[in-house]
Amino acid sequence: MGRSRAKHEENPRARLDHGGTAEIAASAFTSGYELIVDGTPQSHVDLDDPTHLHFEYIVRMGAVIDQLPAGPLTAVHLGAGALTIPRYVEATRPGSRQQVIELEAPLVQLVREHLPLPKGASIRVRIGDAREGVGRLPAALQGTCDLVVSDVFSGAQTPADLTSVEFYRELSALLAPDGVLLANIADGPGLAFARRQVATVQTVFEDVAVLADAQVLKGRRFGNLVIAASAAPLPTEWLPRMLAAGPHPAKIAQGAEVASFAQKARVVTDADAVASPRPDASLFLR
Repeated sequence: MGRSRAKHEENPRARLDHGGTAEIAASAFTSGYELIVDGTPQSHVDLDDPTHLHFEYIVRMGAVIDQLPAGPLTAVHLGAGALTIPRYVEATRPGSRQQVIELEAPLVQLVREHLPLPKGASIRVRIGDAREGVGRLPAALQGTCDLVVSDVFSGAQTPADLTSVEFYRELSALLAPDGVLLANIADGPGLAFARRQVATVQTVFEDVAVLADAQVLKGRRFGNLVIAASAAPLPTEWLPRMLAAGPHPAKIAQGAEVASFAQKARVVTDADAVASPRPDASLFLR
């Protein structure tokens, strides 16, 4: 799929098994392509430069990944999108072993055909429900993952069963003692959903940080918050300065600020879990 595609040619599309349509379009704002699901941009991929992450929350995930110890990673990703983060890990950590769980086979086929993965990359995509897929991963992965990324949206919302303390315990069991969880949370003014998510993650992990645009973190507008969590101290010594520098300036909340953020929020369980608030297209800022 080249940028020289004739203007009259339609974008590649796929009808998803669980409703909706996915398409791949040349980005109107930057180099590369966007995966668009039901009219909302979901991922950005630059085939010539996989380190060009573009979307703000993905840039923040990349910044945390850069803080992990040098060398190849063992990683599990829930939600494929256009495989932006797996491509980034492969580009910055050659030799990494990665597993991806994605519900929509037509989406994966569309991405593989029109945004092919790097040759030789050890990225295995498993088709199926994210939570069920975690339970079906090879037993050898338990306790060995350097990185687990949870970034799943169904109908523009994170499914309820991927928000509970039981779910986060399952993810924790995958991680090595110093492994890191990254979870993408979308929420709006007041941040009621995000506060409950942070409180829930705090019951499972010793160290929790939240990365977001300052106005989003204050609950003034809808946006993405990235939760970073680990059983060990998070490697964030240089992260605040990096995030403040851009290209998408952000804030990282740690320690007492995170505790205050979530102090009155109830932990989410399988019994009372709800899907995340519905985001709008303006969530994906250029």
